[in-house]
Order: sequence, then structure tokens, then C-alpha cells
Amino acid sequence: MKKNLITVVILALVVVNLVLTAVLTISIVPETKKANELITKVCSAIDLDLVAGDTAGSLSVDVSDMVNYAVNGGATMTINLKDSGDGEMHYAVLGISLSQDSTNADYTEKYSSGDLSTYDSIITDTIKTVVANHTIEDMRTKEDDVKEEILEALQGLFKSSFIVRVNFSSATYQ
Repeated sequence: MKKNLITVVILALVVVNLVLTAVLTISIVPETKKANELITKVCSAIDLDLVAGDTAGSLSVDVSDMVNYAVNGGATMTINLKDSGDGEMHYAVLGISLSQDSTNADYTEKYSSGDLSTYDSIITDTIKTVVANHTIEDMRTKEDDVKEEILEALQGLFKSSFIVRVNFSSATYQ
């Protein structure tokens, strides 16, 4: 009789365990899926951000594969700078060229083998917008950061990373 009673108790405990496992599975699986989706979104956002601002991408492109494009035919641009609080108007006179990755598919397929002359006005406007948001001190001390910001803006504009570097062939700040 004791053996049968123990068997019944064990069977009852197995059934209770099975029910509790089912309840846990039903309540945890949807939350786990939501957490996995969130993690995937965060990871993809981080990857996009890393790719978008990949100025180090020029390090992975061989110099022989880079093609320079002089913005506005190499003419300098005069850009008013943000007020630095000293009461004077400051401006930057910049000659800008873009280094392009000739091995990038967009370079040959979308943008006529790197000839961006049809986009000069858009490129110039983008550069002016970025530079105009900086003070003269920013331009003097953080020139590389400004170049990186211009690069990110241009890569966003073209939705491609075939432009790998922004170069100031001449830079004068007043």
C-alpha cells in the first residue's frame, strides 16, 4: 500500500512540475523574443553608427585605390563661421577635395566613376552647412573632427561609403 501511495504522490508531483513548466514557458518565451528583438535592434544601430562614421575606413583603402576629386574644380570656398562671442565676424577659406575608394561598387556604378561635378552644388552646400556650425577655435583646434563631420554628412547624403576622406588642400581662418 505504501508503494502505491508513494507512486501516486510522485505522479502528482510530476504532473504539477509539468504544469508549472508549461506556465513558465508560456510566460517567458514571448518576453525572451522581445528582448532578442531589442538586442538585435541595438546591435544593428551600433553597426550602422560605426559604419556611418568610418573615417578609419580610409585606412583600409590602399592609397593606389584612392581617387581625389576637387570640389568646385579646386576653387576655394569662403564660409562664414559661427559667432565665437568675441564680437567679430570670422570666416574660413577652404579648398576641399574628396578621396574616393575606386574599388567601391558605388564609385563605378552610381556616380560615373567618381565624377561628382554634377553634385558640386549639393556637396558645397553640405560642406558649408557643417563648417558654418563651428567657431574659429573649433576650426583651428579640431580640424580633424570637422573633416570627420563633413565626411559623415557626405556619406549620409550619398547613402554610400565610397567617399573615404575629406581633405583641406588649403585652409585659412580669419
